[in-house]
Amino acid sequence: MELTWYGHATWGVEVGDTSLLIDPFFDNPKTDTDPEELDPDYVLVTHGHADHIADADRFRGAHFVATPEIISYLTDEYGVEDGTGMNLGGTFEAGDAFVTMVRADHSNGIDTDYGATGGMPAGFVISDTKPTQVADAESTTFYHAGDTSLHSEMKDVIAPYLEPDAAAVPAGDHFTMGPWQAAVAVDWLDVDHAFPMHYDSFPPIEIDTDDFVKEVKATGSDAEPHVLDGDETFTL
Repeated sequence: MELTWYGHATWGVEVGDTSLLIDPFFDNPKTDTDPEELDPDYVLVTHGHADHIADADRFRGAHFVATPEIISYLTDEYGVEDGTGMNLGGTFEAGDAFVTMVRADHSNGIDTDYGATGGMPAGFVISDTKPTQVADAESTTFYHAGDTSLHSEMKDVIAPYLEPDAAAVPAGDHFTMGPWQAAVAVDWLDVDHAFPMHYDSFPPIEIDTDDFVKEVKATGSDAEPHVLDGDETFTL
């Protein structure tokens, strides 16, 4: 499984012959990628804020996966032609990947407008095997936490049952967890690799990423923190 961070909360995930893109937003200072160069099979959207859907119209040929409310909005406003609406707790088979939608604690006004909601915000757990109650040591699993605060489902459900190997957690503070809460999340998730995201894109979420690294180590977690450069790829 190959993970590419395009800045903010935008990630590319390659699972076998299947390519996925999460939260397309390329107007951020960490990426030089032209979204027109990408051709994902699937686009996953955690919630409806502008900094997570702004470039959705660049990928109209992809199959979109999000809550039904977000799919309807992207269809009407962004010209998305192919999409699957799902909800928290569900698993969707996306080519060679299995995508499980999990809880995130955040707001979800469409484009941050107070006039419409996109339903519950979400995170995604992406695996190369179907989730079951039988642990599969051969599977590879990545958790994209979405925009969220710290919540106990990370420790009580996602870690023991979905067993992520790696997690991308928001660490920019103000709108999501900051470095210390993100580090607690990493500890609870019991992952091998941890990546901060959703930081430095605009002034309220500018951080020193060294704080994230220090906080992860302070928890006693065995996770290895990785502060990726924009457009950098990490192979699980």
